[in-house]
Amino acid sequence: MTTARGSLVGKLLLPLLAIAGSNAAFPQGMAVGNRRAVPAAPLPAGVVAPTVDYRDIAAEAGLAQANISGGAGEKNYLVETTGTGVALIDFDNDGLLDIFFVNSGRLNEKAPPHRLYRNRGELRFEDVTEKASLIATGWGQGVCAGDVDNDGYTDLFVTHWGPDRLLRNRGGETFADESRPRGFAETGRRWSSGCAFLDFDRDGDLDLFVAHYVDFDIDGTPLPGEAPQCRWQNVPIPCGPRGLPAETMSLFENDGGGKFADISEASGIAGPRNHYGLGVLTGDYDNDGRPDVYVACDSTASLLYRNKGDGAFEELGLFSGAAYNEDGQEQAGMGVAAGDYDGDGLTDIFKTNFASDTNTLYRNNGDFSFTDETVAAGLATVTQYVGWGAAFLDFDHDGRQDLFAVNGHVAPSVDGAPIDESFAQPGLLFWNRGDGGFHPLSAEAGPAVAARHSSRGAAAGDLDNDGDLEIVVVNMNEAPSLLQNFGPAGNWLLVRALASSGRDDIGARVAVAAAGQTQVKEIRSGGSYLSQSDLRAHFGLGKADAAEVSIRWSSGRTQKIGAVEANRLLTLRETPR
Repeated sequence: MTTARGSLVGKLLLPLLAIAGSNAAFPQGMAVGNRRAVPAAPLPAGVVAPTVDYRDIAAEAGLAQANISGGAGEKNYLVETTGTGVALIDFDNDGLLDIFFVNSGRLNEKAPPHRLYRNRGELRFEDVTEKASLIATGWGQGVCAGDVDNDGYTDLFVTHWGPDRLLRNRGGETFADESRPRGFAETGRRWSSGCAFLDFDRDGDLDLFVAHYVDFDIDGTPLPGEAPQCRWQNVPIPCGPRGLPAETMSLFENDGGGKFADISEASGIAGPRNHYGLGVLTGDYDNDGRPDVYVACDSTASLLYRNKGDGAFEELGLFSGAAYNEDGQEQAGMGVAAGDYDGDGLTDIFKTNFASDTNTLYRNNGDFSFTDETVAAGLATVTQYVGWGAAFLDFDHDGRQDLFAVNGHVAPSVDGAPIDESFAQPGLLFWNRGDGGFHPLSAEAGPAVAARHSSRGAAAGDLDNDGDLEIVVVNMNEAPSLLQNFGPAGNWLLVRALASSGRDDIGARVAVAAAGQTQVKEIRSGGSYLSQSDLRAHFGLGKADAAEVSIRWSSGRTQKIGAVEANRLLTLRETPR
């Protein structure tokens, strides 16, 4: 029997063969990638890569506090390795993005508070954690943003190993933990990871999707090296996720007033407990006007939930081609990013994975199917890193989506081992050539990309409203990084889409046409690795001094805005019906 790549038989058979083979070779162990790095192809004749110069300005910006995330010198349990996320939100509605960092803590110690920095302008930040009434809420993991009660202020949902927290924004001054009155239980030790707000039923209020990672009991978990799943390339590391009980996912419906009900079972989201969910990525992957959900899963098949439009979802990861790589293998998926990298108007998916594997680029075929284009697109050049936060972003403003990712191993113990891996690792930057391929620029991208950290969450946003996207990165047990690009760039447009209630219209799709090129971007909650990027859509315009703008609101209504001058922030608001 032959199985052509991309055929239905291949999609069904290859994953089954890969699962049987990988489990037999490494029973209950961490997912082992089978891809080798492919050398980067030279740039086509006449093509010159742009200049890029990312520098870390976190210290001078005032971002000084270290992230607390498990033991610093050694890590004995999986929960100490996953790290935390970061959110870029304008919590006080002054037009500048502020920064919220999630903290987890150290075992057997009092949890530190999550940390909030107010943007004072010109890339300077003030720690307002205490002023904002933020207190310790437990072992934090991820964060996503959305206005749950349509009052015009952005709220935060913070996932935990333990009870999750809904932090309601009280008028841009303080946050209040309203988890219980908003419908979220405060008991139990469930491990939540990625999250995203979305209006799945298009009723005008934001619902919530939450991924869960491992059913984790620290008392019943072996120490590093005590079981097969507690070693990596013969190096003792924290056990898991394989060998530990898997989890399922959750969906919460908003009643219109900001109170939520768990509809995971009724909606079809809560399937068998067979997956280790991490990164959550919403998006309209079939262009039917309804938001779907992709979940990057660690060591198990990733999930793709199609919104059926009747209040329910169907999980089609295997049939879509986005559950495994092109070899039919499950991967250790961590972070996720969405973007239209090839300019066909369809939302593509990028996923970061564990070491001894490549990250994965899934090209959207337009019929709710995806093709793994990682090798063909030139993204298979690196396999020795453990990938986490990721973003599609146009760093040179040429109108094409480039790729950025951060890395870091899970265990400090790899530093002393005779393997070609380290705990602290550099970032990755790939320039979109415009012909369906990417060119690696990590080594020439400036000191901030080359700097080594064990990084986790990453979020991109225009922190000083000058048209360039900054990148904020969470580094385990050290201060964060704030990457600013000092390289030249073209013209730009930044679009904020507001629903008729005044909240950011999560799920809206903005289209910008300039110089014969059309770009499409969605307003998205969550994404990357357990993080929240700018809720405004950023477009590079190259040399164009104007663009034609249109929008499809999350309600399904469409609106043509017309010609807009370049190099400005454009705020759009849907008119009431």
